[in-house]
Amino acid sequence: MSEGRADRGNPTIAELEEEGDIAADYIEELLDITDLDGDIDIDARGGRAYVSVNSSEDSNLRLLSKPDTVTALQELTRIAVQTKTGGFSRLILDVGGSREARQSELENLVDRAIERIEGGAASAALPPMSSYERKLVHDVVADRGFTSESEGEGRDRHTVIRRA
Repeated sequence: MSEGRADRGNPTIAELEEEGDIAADYIEELLDITDLDGDIDIDARGGRAYVSVNSSEDSNLRLLSKPDTVTALQELTRIAVQTKTGGFSRLILDVGGSREARQSELENLVDRAIERIEGGAASAALPPMSSYERKLVHDVVADRGFTSESEGEGRDRHTVIRRA
C-alpha cells in the first residue's frame, strides 16, 4: 500500500501502473467468476489509469459493455484499487469499446446543442453526467469553437454550452 498517497496531488506513472495492475487483477477475477472471456490492456496517461477489456466479436463480453454496467463496474474497480492503495482512484474502465461508443454519443449531444445555439438559443444545457464525461464534452465543445462550463452540484452537475 502506498503511504500518504491520498494526500498528494497528481499520481506518478508508477502509481497509475499500480492502479492498473490492481484493477486488472480485480477484473480478471470477475471475468473468471462469470465465465466471460476477455483480454485486459492497461495504460497510464493524462493522470489516469485506463483499463480496457476486449474480446472477439462473438464473445459474451457484450453483456458487460452496456453504459450503466460499465459505470457500475468502474466504481467497484475504483473501490478495489482504493482499498489496496489507500488513495483515491480516477481510473477509467472500458469494456468492449463502451467508452468509444459513449464518446460518439457525447459528440452527438454536443452537435445537437450547438444546432440549438446556432438556431438562436443563448445557451444549451446538457443532461447531468460524470466529471469524466463532462471533461470529454468540454474538449469536444472547444474543438467546435464554442465555450462550456459545468454548473450545478452533485448528481445534478451538468455542462452548459455557449458561443465563444
